[in-house]
Amino acid sequence: MTIDSGQGDSKLTGDSQPGLFSHTQGHPGAPDTAAPPLAAYQPLAARLRPANLADYAGQQHLLGPGKPLRQAIESRQLHSMIFWGPPGVGKTTLARIAAGQANARFLQLSAVLSGVKEIREAIAQAKQHRAGGRDTVLFVDEVHRFNKSQQDAFLPYVEDGTVIFIGATTENPSFELNNALLSRSRVYKLRGLQVEDMQAVLERGLATLGDRVSIEEGGLDLIAQQADGDARRALNLLELAADLAEDGVITAATLEEVLQASLRRFDKGGDLFYDQISALHKAVRGSAPDAALYWFSRMLDGGCDPLYIARRVVRMASEDIGNADPRALTLCLDAWQVQERLGSPEGELAIAQAIVYLSCAAKSNAVYTAFKAAQADVASGGSREVPLHLRNAPTRLLKEMDHGGDYRYAHDEEGGYAAGENYFPEELKDRRYYQPVDRGLESKIVEKFKYLRELDNISARQRYPDDTGNDNT
Repeated sequence: MTIDSGQGDSKLTGDSQPGLFSHTQGHPGAPDTAAPPLAAYQPLAARLRPANLADYAGQQHLLGPGKPLRQAIESRQLHSMIFWGPPGVGKTTLARIAAGQANARFLQLSAVLSGVKEIREAIAQAKQHRAGGRDTVLFVDEVHRFNKSQQDAFLPYVEDGTVIFIGATTENPSFELNNALLSRSRVYKLRGLQVEDMQAVLERGLATLGDRVSIEEGGLDLIAQQADGDARRALNLLELAADLAEDGVITAATLEEVLQASLRRFDKGGDLFYDQISALHKAVRGSAPDAALYWFSRMLDGGCDPLYIARRVVRMASEDIGNADPRALTLCLDAWQVQERLGSPEGELAIAQAIVYLSCAAKSNAVYTAFKAAQADVASGGSREVPLHLRNAPTRLLKEMDHGGDYRYAHDEEGGYAAGENYFPEELKDRRYYQPVDRGLESKIVEKFKYLRELDNISARQRYPDDTGNDNT
């Protein structure tokens, strides 16, 4: 646990600390000529943490002129809030700026390292600050790692104003945080930094490194792109490149060495994982093979198991292609089998082939929609009886009870179709789930159904000559 209380205890540190992306260096308030004795090493990202909104990079959708969060910070009217966003976008920094602007004490807990004992200690300090007439911002990093009871421990003190609660999480708060805590907080979604914002951060970092280091043209832009929206990663890459620079110049060769292991963001169990598989699925459904291949490649690049994607691709074949092109399902199953037998990269190419085929194929969700509708009827309708003519009659007794009686064997009927026959429970005899679309091979099914419905209508008129019949078209 880290608690900033403004006291000199070895466990506690002062409220004022240099921050991410700012020009501030060294100890605040120290004369420019004073050299700190044996100063401990601080990463470049920590040295550049901004202390005010003017130096804060990105998040203009939240902090632009007139935006509610900016107004709340500048007017010192803070409320409990949740900062949700990927790593390195400034969640902790923004919480510090908000506390500093409001002249509030800043207490910080890490849900990874803290438990009930640390929570109680933080609350006790907040009560002391409140008795002294000063608000306390309690910042909880990785708040989603606290269990339900630990999250509940904050509720009374958020409710009575003992603390202004600010939580930071990389996971979707709707799934990871208690509803009670969410109802007392406002959620702000922070985004990865844009390349332009990242370049500004890197220029400050380069200036902080001083005249001893320079970088070849285009180098900062390359780092900005490889950092993937994470300012902390960008500054760490710059600092590493500076350490490896020969004769103080960061060259293209230096950057190639530093950036070769840089990966795009991907979380095998979190929001990014499900967002990317959702994007892949929607690109296939939208007949966009190029975008589908991009998201497939992104997931592989992030370490996703190709067999997971193969399984999802089989689902897409039935859900979005269906009988418009039944070959799609077979092709996807073949790709899955290739991945299992050959592994990577041969298997991945087969999955890519299946993805492209699905993207280009005629689309129909008629089977998927029909299946859902049938499930809904089953779930809501109880145990409806099987009509007598459809029941099995393996014994004499069941035959005497008329099981299977009046059943018309379709193969013995003209055209192989028993026109007008009902195969539903009696209460559902007019139900229609499957509505094929007029695309791909399913268009042939549309034509056949029109023909069969007409036969049904003819049969109904023959049985009920004084009625118009039951038109099921």
